[in-house]
Amino acid sequence: MKHPSSREFFAYWDAKRGDARAPDRSEIEPGAVRELLGDIFVLSYDNEAGYPFRVAGTRVCALLGRDLKDTSFSALFTPDSRREIEDIISYVAEEMLAAIAGITATSQDGTTAHLELLLLPFNNRAHAPISLTGLLAPFESDLNTIRDFKVTSWRYLHRPQKFVPRALRKLAIARGFMVYEGLR
Repeated sequence: MKHPSSREFFAYWDAKRGDARAPDRSEIEPGAVRELLGDIFVLSYDNEAGYPFRVAGTRVCALLGRDLKDTSFSALFTPDSRREIEDIISYVAEEMLAAIAGITATSQDGTTAHLELLLLPFNNRAHAPISLTGLLAPFESDLNTIRDFKVTSWRYLHRPQKFVPRALRKLAIARGFMVYEGLR
């Protein structure tokens, strides 16, 4: 993560999840991330509607020049990047893994703007709609209204695995059958 806002929001989200794959939506306190609220948004996990915004921060709305509630998130992207961002959102929501992406956009004056997108899942609850949160942070401070988002890079943020020496590592292949890796 390159943007300090992304690092701060991820650290807060990571602390709230503890040992779980993702925190419950009710565990996220807006007051704890007060300085970041302008860059934070919440999306509904609804592929048919293009993953609409449930809530969007004031800076995100200002960057796009309109209120974003109930508008499609994936429609912000160019047609060649739309499928890619939809796949990333699906993976974040279904596999409950965080994702970070580099985004470029075009401003009103035709210049290219660079942004960082952080997508974080919420813990899925029975009988509740699936949603996810995120943060969109621009690297430039004097941006006009932007449009035509393009995904330039992305990766999933996996939990670091504990190091286990090779000689002690065992792999469970099937129930009741264990393979112990030898030293050769």
